[in-house]
Amino acid sequence: MADRYLGFTGTAPGRFLTRRLGLPQPAPLRRWSPERPELDGGLLHLTAGKSDLDLAPVLARTGLGPDDTGRPAAVVLDASGIRDVDGLAAVHAALHPVLRSVAESGRVVVLGAPLDPTDHHQAAAQQALEGFARSLGKEIGRGRTVNLVRLTDAPAAESTLRFLLSPRSAYVSGQVIGTGAYETPLPHDVDRPLSGRTALVTGAARGIGEAVAETLARDGAKVVVLDVPGAEADARRVAERLGGTALPLDITAADAGARIAEALPDGLDVLVHNAGITRDRRLVNMPAERWSPVLEVNLASVLRTTDALLAAGALKRGGRIVATASIAGIAGNAGQTNYGASKAGITGLVRALAPHALAGHGVTVNAVAPGFIETRMTAAVPLFIREAGRRMNSLAQGGLPVDVAETTAWLAHPASGAVNGQVVRVCGQSLLGA
Repeated sequence: MADRYLGFTGTAPGRFLTRRLGLPQPAPLRRWSPERPELDGGLLHLTAGKSDLDLAPVLARTGLGPDDTGRPAAVVLDASGIRDVDGLAAVHAALHPVLRSVAESGRVVVLGAPLDPTDHHQAAAQQALEGFARSLGKEIGRGRTVNLVRLTDAPAAESTLRFLLSPRSAYVSGQVIGTGAYETPLPHDVDRPLSGRTALVTGAARGIGEAVAETLARDGAKVVVLDVPGAEADARRVAERLGGTALPLDITAADAGARIAEALPDGLDVLVHNAGITRDRRLVNMPAERWSPVLEVNLASVLRTTDALLAAGALKRGGRIVATASIAGIAGNAGQTNYGASKAGITGLVRALAPHALAGHGVTVNAVAPGFIETRMTAAVPLFIREAGRRMNSLAQGGLPVDVAETTAWLAHPASGAVNGQVVRVCGQSLLGA
């Protein structure tokens, strides 16, 4: 559904009126396209304090050359060496003079270090970077984003930096992403990193799932489009368009995992748990028949299917599991106790399973947590509630299904093995929740 307010604020009368009334002024976001795959402009690399990171080779591969115009498309501030409160002054000194010059739809990425449990001064200073980055994201405006990456190994964080410093991360802001030390060489085909890999996406016949399937196919994956038998015609249509295959299956079936493994005898590289439903009603008015299906589809089936596929060895080493959480599971939402519970459960699953799946199977486990995304479902929301959902984030607009898809594709990337146990919000830095 078209965002008419966004279009109106792009006109001269719209800009004048919204400024006079103090209304939000969203900027059109620069998203990836084959014609414009990179941000428009150069990269400014700054350092606050001392750093042991060798970032030059990694940043050179982002597609952004050094900024020589004074109007950078992206700023990377390495603050990983900050160890005390006095060191935070260097963060202010580095960014204060350059923020106004960052281009529209530009990127600011702050690099920090993991909190040292043996040094509470270092931990305090590094935790301060989180509050700093989230606050800056809420004030920077003009379609620009701010994110914090905690890292110890620059090469292992390359796929994350490439994503955050590209148009693919247009609706990801105010996030704190941790990366470990994990050797994941870049694929031979940088433009099609999933070539030779098989990806299964549940609930992929329409909406966000369809966008995820399309993006993974764009990146070279052979996509299996899974949806309920009632949506088989749509699933086959999507699969045919993407050169993939359709798998009509009720994901809540007790033997769903076994049937997926049987349908994919050569194994699976990427498993995307996208299928989900809502049955909204306040708890006092919610009968069990509205509670149970949501928990069954959104959480129980994810647990069962994941367990079965891991136990069967259907997920290959180097594989990726990407589940779908939600800001409703982080901040809560009136009328969605069932949905919020199911999506918070996904967060628990990811954090607990991630280290074991990596150690035992060589598979990473992460989640995306969408906010207000423009879909047929949100188009049916009453006008004023829909407008509140769109505007109550730092970018003052709703996201698109492709924003969730691009984030999923980054987590599914062969070089993203250092990203594990993360829940990344795709919400334009929603004002609700952490």
